[in-house]
Amino acid sequence: MPRRGLSLQGRFRWLFLGLFLLLVLLLFAYLLECTPPADASLALPPGIAGDTYGKEYYQGLLQEQEERHLNRATSLKRQIAQLKQELQEMGEKLKLMQDKKEPPGVQGLTETKDQEPGDLLEYLHSQIDKAEVNTGARLPSEYALVPFESFTSSKVYQLEMGLTRHPEEKPVRKDRRDELVERDKGTLYELFFAKEESSSFRHVTLFRPFGPLMKVRSTSVETSAMIINIIVPLAGRVDTFSQFLHNFREVCIQQDRRVHLTVVYFGPEGLHEVESSLEKMSREESFSNYTLVPVDEEFSRGRGLDIGAHAWKKGDVLMFFCDVDIHFTLEFLNTCRLHAAPNKKVFYPVVFSLYNPAIVYGNAELAPPAELQLIHKKDAGFWRDFGFGMTCQYRSDFLNIGGFDLEVKGWGVEDVHLYRKYLRSELIVIRTPVSGLFHLWHEKQCADELTPEQYRMCIQSKAMNEASHSHLGMLVFRDEIEAHLRKQAYKTQGKSED
Repeated sequence: MPRRGLSLQGRFRWLFLGLFLLLVLLLFAYLLECTPPADASLALPPGIAGDTYGKEYYQGLLQEQEERHLNRATSLKRQIAQLKQELQEMGEKLKLMQDKKEPPGVQGLTETKDQEPGDLLEYLHSQIDKAEVNTGARLPSEYALVPFESFTSSKVYQLEMGLTRHPEEKPVRKDRRDELVERDKGTLYELFFAKEESSSFRHVTLFRPFGPLMKVRSTSVETSAMIINIIVPLAGRVDTFSQFLHNFREVCIQQDRRVHLTVVYFGPEGLHEVESSLEKMSREESFSNYTLVPVDEEFSRGRGLDIGAHAWKKGDVLMFFCDVDIHFTLEFLNTCRLHAAPNKKVFYPVVFSLYNPAIVYGNAELAPPAELQLIHKKDAGFWRDFGFGMTCQYRSDFLNIGGFDLEVKGWGVEDVHLYRKYLRSELIVIRTPVSGLFHLWHEKQCADELTPEQYRMCIQSKAMNEASHSHLGMLVFRDEIEAHLRKQAYKTQGKSED
């Protein structure tokens, strides 16, 4: 049970002092109101001489003033008496609080003195100092980090979808708005403590209210000089790379132009096609900010990103580790720039991963073009909250943290290792779903040479990438559903013949 006695006593003392000061002010006002004026002629209307009116006029005027002062004095006396009574009651309550023995705290809920200081403003500022506003908190693993929710003026993108099961929420209905507003009230705790060898329980209800909004800082962020080095490791998948370049041209070249593309290509197969595609883009768009790094090695994503980071020779730069099957928007590029800062914070966006269009739309031939599949619907895709491959971070931070574990070969684990390094550092890790970042579906192959842990992660990712829970259920029970439909058709046909 929280120890609230000291805090309540402090509040009573402040309230007692405030009431006492108010009483003094009222007494002072009473004296001012009741003191007669030094010169009676000051009460006369301007321009009227003292001999103009008779004695009766002045007597009436003095009587009117006296009645007004008496009424005011009576009101002040009544207020003073009421304040005295309240002060007496508060004094008695304070004495009871001091004399009352404080009950023992519930184990595990006792709060220290610095958790509840008497000065509310001091407490709020101390909470800001403890929060991850200016520096990061060291966390043991990826499970300890609490991700942000992202929102615009009309939509909320949330990982915890609750009963609605919608990755994108539009709070236009009143009940939806009320549900979102509830989150700014505080945290409610319902605790039940069992006594040993007893059927009796103690029920403790605690509520930690959120404090008022406090402006920590307000600064201007200029992004015109922030170049993003987009690093893509690649082996084969030439057709997918052509689709990636189409997106890159539309967003990065035609709209943004503050980017550099680094492609680290493994192996000789397909290298000529990739090189030709880059040269064609350069000619048609008058764009030369790209680097192709051929590597005659077996593909390793971590190795490719590490080579891409070291290939940059122009000082520090903001890097976006990207895959060839990622589709991003202009909005995301600005989000990348705003959520990463050298020696301060790194950005790990949560990607919206699209399901197999052949299942979502019933047939691969019925699927719309890739650009029209970019929607946040529960049957179209999911927030890939277990993936840490897409990240925006400065080259200096990547090098200082030690980069990837280059001993890891194959799929997946190297991303988690790097992520954990940042969690255990003093840098702030920003983790939030981003509306302008999509993972396009592609068939996933889990190689036999993967370690058991890597293979398990690969199979898990493959299963989650195929379809939603409801669509997978329809596939699993397809034979049962078809048998039911046949029975229903047979019954309907029999009734029509009768």
